[in-house]
Amino acid sequence: MAKTVKVAQTSDLAPGTSKVVQADGHSIGLFNVEGTFYAIDNTCTHRGGPLGEGQVQGNVVTCPWHGSQFDVITGQLVKGPATRPVSAYPTRVQGNDVLVDIG
Repeated sequence: MAKTVKVAQTSDLAPGTSKVVQADGHSIGLFNVEGTFYAIDNTCTHRGGPLGEGQVQGNVVTCPWHGSQFDVITGQLVKGPATRPVSAYPTRVQGNDVLVDIG
């Protein structure tokens, strides 16, 4: 069963930015893409780089360590050297709270 966790306020992330948040023991990369929030695992599947600290262009984040790219909406791998996607988490806004479903 999914657990819903408040991870941020909408004012914490301007469009086109990201941050690392914690949700029930999970390190999550939280992204604001044109006013819509998305959450993926913060850990790159290549060498563990922090995706929430990567550069974001549109809906693609580039890992700051070795350049792997992931779609922040789906978690799918866009470009290696990573060979596997990351998990994506359902995310929604309730009032000013950004909520992520973990589970």
